[in-house]
Amino acid sequence: MQVRDLKAKLDRFAGPLHRAFKYNVNSWLREMPRSKRIVTWVGILLQGYAIYCLWSRSLVWPLMWPHGILLYIFAWLFYVLGWWLMNAMLTSELVRKTQLEADQIAARQIQQTLQPGKLDTLPGYELETFYKPYREVGGDYFDVIELANQRTLFTVADVSGKGMPAALLAANIQALVRSIANLEAHPLALARQINQHLCRYSPSDRFATAVFIVLNRETGELTYVNAGHNAPIVFSSGSAIELEATGMPLGLFPEAAYEARQALLSPGGALLVFTDGFTDSISGENPENRLRDALAGTSDKTMLLLKSLVDPQFNEDDITILLVKRDAGAASRNKPG
Repeated sequence: MQVRDLKAKLDRFAGPLHRAFKYNVNSWLREMPRSKRIVTWVGILLQGYAIYCLWSRSLVWPLMWPHGILLYIFAWLFYVLGWWLMNAMLTSELVRKTQLEADQIAARQIQQTLQPGKLDTLPGYELETFYKPYREVGGDYFDVIELANQRTLFTVADVSGKGMPAALLAANIQALVRSIANLEAHPLALARQINQHLCRYSPSDRFATAVFIVLNRETGELTYVNAGHNAPIVFSSGSAIELEATGMPLGLFPEAAYEARQALLSPGGALLVFTDGFTDSISGENPENRLRDALAGTSDKTMLLLKSLVDPQFNEDDITILLVKRDAGAASRNKPG
């Protein structure tokens, strides 16, 4: 424990130093628009030229009266002009980045309201979620929607790319899921209609993997469509079943075919749905094995074990985890009499 605490303290201490060194050697001019970058370089060169003139004539200017004084006046004007140009461009870039930062903070707050904050209690089941965007906003989306006839829809999607563009498309997918689920909650209808919508109204280089799962809470039956997503895992009685892909990612081809399949979440079992950012952040050669070991652990600490698998050194993407556990006594409660 002491070694772990010492490592954590060193990481916290090294973090600011690493960022300071990174920002110190970073060329902020590369991130500016080309016109601003040119004007900024003109200002820098004017300052450099003024300093050169002052330095090269500093030993002889008394002999150049009154031309020496004029040289110093013109050199000083050049320096002030260069400083003004450079400062104006850097200030405008600071304002632009501040506005972008404010927009990202607002987008993060909006996205937090879109993601389900407090999940409703499902009798006989326990739900746990974990969401960690890589940037201010992320391209992962998850949702839990109550349906009629003792059914619940679980949706997890992962949009290609990161940042604001991915977050906008994720919000679009969420709106589609909630609007379509009110009319037709079957996973096959969801996959087909959302795929056609994305193919028609989203950029050609944008797509999303997704999995739609409808749980019959009374029987534990799962009806799912996996659109090119990481295979969810159904763990029960020491065995793990993967819900493999039944179609390609959404937004690639409007006529893409999808297939609905069934699985069973037995009493005492668990359903794990996640995005690739989770498995990519697990160190070691066999992250899937470590994931299964966590599922086989103590039931009340499963999510803690899953989150402990995330290695910050390998975390380079959004992470979403949705864990659904069925009570072991659900079968006896469902039996008549």
